Amino acid sequence: MVKRVFILFLFFAGSATLFCQEVITGLYSNPQVKKAWEKRYTRKAFLLADTIELPFFDDFAQQGLLPDSTRWQDAYVMINNTYTANQRTQGVATFDVLDNTGSLYPDASPSVFEADHLTSQPINLKYNPSDSIYLSFLYEPGGLADMPELSDSLIVQFYSPSDLAWTSVWKAPFTTTDTFRSAIIRITDPRFLEKGFMFRFINYASLSSYGTDQAMMGNCDQWNVDYILLGKNRNYADTIMHDVAMTKPVRSVLNTYESMPWKQFTRFFLSEMGSGIAINYFNNDTITRNVTRNFEIYDMYDKTVVYSVSGGAANIAPLSPVMFSGPLIYTFSTTNPDSGLFRIKSYLTTDVFDSKANDTITYFQRFSDYYAYDDGTAEAGYGINGLGSRNAMVAYRYSVYAADSLRGIMICFNQSYQNSNYTNFNLMVWDDNNGTPGNEIGGEQNLTVSQGPGLNGFNTYYLTSPVKVTGTYYVGWQQTTETFLNAGFDLNTPNNGRQFYFLNGNWNSSQAAGSVMIRPVFGPRRTTTGISDISYPSGKIKLWPNPAADRITLQFGEDGIVTDPVIVIRDLQGRELIRKQYTGQMDISSLSPGIYIVISYDGKRPIGFSRLIKSK
Repeated sequence: MVKRVFILFLFFAGSATLFCQEVITGLYSNPQVKKAWEKRYTRKAFLLADTIELPFFDDFAQQGLLPDSTRWQDAYVMINNTYTANQRTQGVATFDVLDNTGSLYPDASPSVFEADHLTSQPINLKYNPSDSIYLSFLYEPGGLADMPELSDSLIVQFYSPSDLAWTSVWKAPFTTTDTFRSAIIRITDPRFLEKGFMFRFINYASLSSYGTDQAMMGNCDQWNVDYILLGKNRNYADTIMHDVAMTKPVRSVLNTYESMPWKQFTRFFLSEMGSGIAINYFNNDTITRNVTRNFEIYDMYDKTVVYSVSGGAANIAPLSPVMFSGPLIYTFSTTNPDSGLFRIKSYLTTDVFDSKANDTITYFQRFSDYYAYDDGTAEAGYGINGLGSRNAMVAYRYSVYAADSLRGIMICFNQSYQNSNYTNFNLMVWDDNNGTPGNEIGGEQNLTVSQGPGLNGFNTYYLTSPVKVTGTYYVGWQQTTETFLNAGFDLNTPNNGRQFYFLNGNWNSSQAAGSVMIRPVFGPRRTTTGISDISYPSGKIKLWPNPAADRITLQFGEDGIVTDPVIVIRDLQGRELIRKQYTGQMDISSLSPGIYIVISYDGKRPIGFSRLIKSK
């Protein structure tokens, strides 16, 4: 492993200096964190009037992307469930080299620098040393991302209210394995046993040079922290959490895809509908525990529970993971004609003393007009880099059950340092040649790498002439330079041998453990809304996030240029609920959970619409 860059393949041709390689690198920026941070700091809901009482506990379950502001002062770390495969409960706090806006720290360099902080709110720790105050937590270096080097570190510091000073009290030992470990620290110093005590984690990291290709510069040196507990009447052996918790994310219940076109699914559901809902949970206790597994599917469009079943009860051995597939005797169906959205909720019934926030995990099964293998979240960047990589190609294999018209390809391109990956490329479509890409059957020339709107940066590149595909086909790109394109890479969904790259006249099976975020889009541009008594303009508004709880951001038309747009939101009965001029973000908190139509006006002329799902 090369620091921050995993070199997966080396190819030499003609001379020792001519080589190119398949590369995965860290993200230069995380737009999800940026959006979440902007939202948090416009609310100012993070201010506390007084200190927190013991016990202080956080397992980062179901909190969104940023730390809980009632427990933590800052928002530098990212709360997620995708940067580790070893989680003991859903949700971890990931320390890296991206700041609270989701960008590389301004002082990031190859030398060791101070990066993320996670600082507690002030705590009332006015106790005696005999009260046995301990701070414990789990920590993991690397996870699915980049392992810290010997010079990097994770430390814990305590704050003395009387001295107004921070003191380092713990440092993670260097290791090359990425499992979670327990740490516990006793607090006996009177300087810390005061009201107003605080503790914080800090990671120290270092970048490495990527030579002349700055598009490869990205995130690195990750640490994951979980199960933080500060309490009294404890001891050095008190590192066990008496808790059964959901762990890994729930995935698609389809046999092949994370998402697929609704039209294809409804005609060929017997081939794609899975037979189970797979969940993972962990008994963090030292005794055998008994839990009941429960499952529910909710139609977000029709607002009804369409499936509910128990998976029965089972005993779990101490300190053991469990993989279980809940029964699924159901086929997705909804009254909406062109898309579907279903919330799959899996939850455990556990003992009364268990933490309940980590007993439930949800997944949204989406059906629209595209196919996807990825889960929509990039943990890394992918591309072909190096001398000889001009004209290199990347392809992903897809299949359709019935002939259909491919009209575009969505690609998530990551933000890079100084937009260094903003270069030209050719969009490509191939037929099948015995399991690898065959003849070119469509595409577009000299397109430009760019990020699309929304949190994950998908940009849809439309084909001038739609391509009719049958059976197996491939979509991807051809490089026109040796620049690293830095496409989004999902580390949590395996490509299962469907991903290929082309070098020196040969197609090679990708060795990258994950999925390039590239999605084929089918059928005509949808203009239907599913509501028969209202006429809408043919253009589409791009809005995000969707579903949304309180605010949305919009982009209008193909070029996004509109003068003084006015936004109208109607319910499914056509009643106008909101009308206001758009100024950058739109408040939808007054709407009840449900489905709405958003219409944009340029003056008095309607120019576009989109469907909005208002969540709780």
